[in-house]
Amino acid sequence: MNFETAHNIYQLILKTKQTDLREDLIKSAIRYAHICVQWSMLNRKERNVMEVERTRAHNAFIDNCNILSRNMGKNNENNKWKIKLGEDRKTIGNFACFLHLIKSIEAR
Repeated sequence: MNFETAHNIYQLILKTKQTDLREDLIKSAIRYAHICVQWSMLNRKERNVMEVERTRAHNAFIDNCNILSRNMGKNNENNKWKIKLGEDRKTIGNFACFLHLIKSIEAR
């Protein structure tokens, strides 16, 4: 996953009329990315304590991606972004971090 791919996927997601589900996806991406940054600054013992929370946030983001994609498909919207995103957990986690970056820049 690189920035260009993440940005292209984000642009496809923005086109949905499923605004509540899109916002859930973005919020869960931001939450996961925030936890990742915190986790990266901890020592091994502290990381072990935080690991369950990080995994839960990652799973929630993955679930939100799946839910949005499924609902877009049911409403005849283009959900091909999910194919581009794939199923690899690390890639999906990287996408969450890119979304956090994109939303941070948009907020400036």
